[in-house]
Order: sequence, then structure tokens, then C-alpha cells
Amino acid sequence: MLFITIFAKETALLDMENKILLSKDEIIMGFVASCIEDVADTLGVDYFEVYRRMDAVKMIDEYIIPNYEVLHSESRRNVTEGLIDTLKRWEESI
Repeated sequence: MLFITIFAKETALLDMENKILLSKDEIIMGFVASCIEDVADTLGVDYFEVYRRMDAVKMIDEYIIPNYEVLHSESRRNVTEGLIDTLKRWEESI
């Protein structure tokens, strides 16, 4: 049996052991956040700087989120290196 709880317009399901079952959107947003943090750590910069740069070229909405299914199945190292490369190429194109 599952219980439904409302959190700020979002629905989360609680199982019988009170573990929160995240929606797909919440899982994807967690993945995006981890991508930003890993790129920031690799580049040695603040995560907000990486977020600002990715947002400026629309990389989160036009690359990371639409490609979530492919990206999350790759190794963290490959994803991070690919995101850094993509970010630099997208920044050069504007």
C-alpha cells in the first residue's frame, strides 16, 4: 500500500517504510545538479559559476535534460568530460 503526500505542488509517494519515492522529474533534476557539481569540481570552480555558464548557453534545458536517458547510463567520468567539452564548444559558438 502506498501513501500520497503533497510537497509544494509536487506529489511524492511514500512506501510502507516511509521512504520517499521520487518522481522522474525529481530524479532528473538531481542528475542535473550532480552534473553541475562534478563539472565544477573537475574545473576547480564554484558550482554556481558552472550553472551560470551552462544556463547562458541553454545547455541544461537543451542538452542535459533531453539526453538524460543516454547520459545517466554512462560513467560519471565520461559524462563529466563530455559536459566540459560540450560547454566549451557551445560557449565558443556564441
